[in-house]
Amino acid sequence: MTTTPTTPPNPPNPPNPAHPSATAVATDLAPTGTLRASINLGNPVLAQGTPDAPSGITVDLAREIGARLGLPVELLCFDAARKSFEAMADGRADLCFLAVDPAREKEVAFTSPYVVIEGVYAVPRGSAITTVEEVDAPGVRIGVKQGSAYDLFLTRSLAHATVVRGEEGVDVFRAEGLEAGAGIRQPMTAYTAAHADDVRLLEGRFMEIRQAVGTTVGRRPETVAFLRDTVEDLKANGFVAASLHRAGQDPALLAP
Repeated sequence: MTTTPTTPPNPPNPPNPAHPSATAVATDLAPTGTLRASINLGNPVLAQGTPDAPSGITVDLAREIGARLGLPVELLCFDAARKSFEAMADGRADLCFLAVDPAREKEVAFTSPYVVIEGVYAVPRGSAITTVEEVDAPGVRIGVKQGSAYDLFLTRSLAHATVVRGEEGVDVFRAEGLEAGAGIRQPMTAYTAAHADDVRLLEGRFMEIRQAVGTTVGRRPETVAFLRDTVEDLKANGFVAASLHRAGQDPALLAP
């Protein structure tokens, strides 16, 4: 997927005077004068639409943060979390929306989560595997989306099973006849429902995926504090829940 920039139609507001360091934060967070936000269209819970017309909670958050800082917003759209992360690491983006993970925290300063989603497994319908715990066994190969939060988590935590990476976890799971496929609950539920004759979803989850706003480490402390305060405010005032509802997602995904 190409990274097509989009900008909101309305001019930005001046920095919010309620936040005394807003001007300094805007300069630190967006040194080009435009807030460049990387959007992962590969996660349908967080973003929907096309690179030319993205929508969803991450798009809404990016535009709201830009509005509070009086900044125009450029949305850089990708089809995978690893590409969104790389844009941050390479200095092409100022803001990202990724799952909190120790491997990413070396380069990304995260807020608290705004949404919590679940990682789940699918297995062939005739598989002897019946529980999440049984997946981590010798000889079990698990298809994952390369660079995803669950790829990082499973690579770090599995004791016996093997991770097999592809552009999409379910695609490599099916194409290579693997014993399990890993993914996010919402699209995995839809996938197994559409292929109910030969695939089933295991009950339970193997991980919680805590989605947060991030920027590069090394930003000024007040910049990171502004992002963290803003996320907490938008969770508390109903902004996040309302955005999820508009996008057709469950408002109960709101992080505590």
